[in-house]
Amino acid sequence: MGFGDLKADSGLKALNDFLADRSYIEGYTASQADNVVFNALSGAPPAKFPHALRWYNHIKSLDRNALPGVKKDIGAYGVSSAGASGDAAANDDEDFDLFGSDDEDEQEAEAKKQAALKAYHEKKAKKPALIAKSNIIMEVKPWDDETDMKELEKSVRSVAADGLVWGASKLVPVGYGINKLQISCVVEDDKVGTDFLEEEITKFEDFVQSVDILAFNKV
Repeated sequence: MGFGDLKADSGLKALNDFLADRSYIEGYTASQADNVVFNALSGAPPAKFPHALRWYNHIKSLDRNALPGVKKDIGAYGVSSAGASGDAAANDDEDFDLFGSDDEDEQEAEAKKQAALKAYHEKKAKKPALIAKSNIIMEVKPWDDETDMKELEKSVRSVAADGLVWGASKLVPVGYGINKLQISCVVEDDKVGTDFLEEEITKFEDFVQSVDILAFNKV
């Protein structure tokens, strides 16, 4: 019959009692069962329900939409109503005794739970972190129409750094026979910045008059 109204103290008490010896609503890892029950709450349980509050804060820290499992109706979770009357919820301890709870079974269940939790956290820790990258388009202006643009581009592309990859380029007419170099690159944000690029390119002062950032987009 589920937990009842999880926005009321009676439902929160049922949830708190249910989680007194459990880490999750179903099984030994977080699943969509936790997501469904979490969404049924109006907010964090009061401190007088410590087990429910501990569970709530843990589930809140997870990416709930990415949890495994299939969502079921909220009434499918909690104390089972199979073979019990409406008063059976008040006798949860007796119901559990019917299935046996000797020390060896409890120790084995706890060992399995801890092993599953360890495997889950190890798998999560091994996921590679996303590398933030940006696509930058720059305009490099020469001094005059006598500047060797091939040498200018060669110099620009000679700038090297970990996390920097040069891309396509083209010459864009400015006027009076002068062209500017428009060139793109992809950089890893935490390794290469625009200040570094501008500083390195302007070192080729025989060719380069100035450098402007034309576009900066995350990829």
